[in-house]
Amino acid sequence: MNTTAARLDLRLNIGDKQRIARAAALRGMSLSVFVREAVLREADSAIAADTVVTLSETETRRFLAALDAPFAPNISLQQAMDAAAQLVQAP
Repeated sequence: MNTTAARLDLRLNIGDKQRIARAAALRGMSLSVFVREAVLREADSAIAADTVVTLSETETRRFLAALDAPFAPNISLQQAMDAAAQLVQAP
């Protein structure tokens, strides 16, 4: 386990710092713990928003129908599959 601590310096105006300190006190946390947890929660939210795809009801139905439909390659894909099959069968 890596125990090296990394620092993150942040400049705030006095009003913002007082507001954050008040919120931390209301939660019974130190200022640094409060800020770290809030930032990590927001980071997780941003990462999830970038990695999760949400479909509407109509899009979900279309997607599931496409999954249930029989496989039908287009001409280019069929040609590529035929070429690959010939390569695999070559001596």
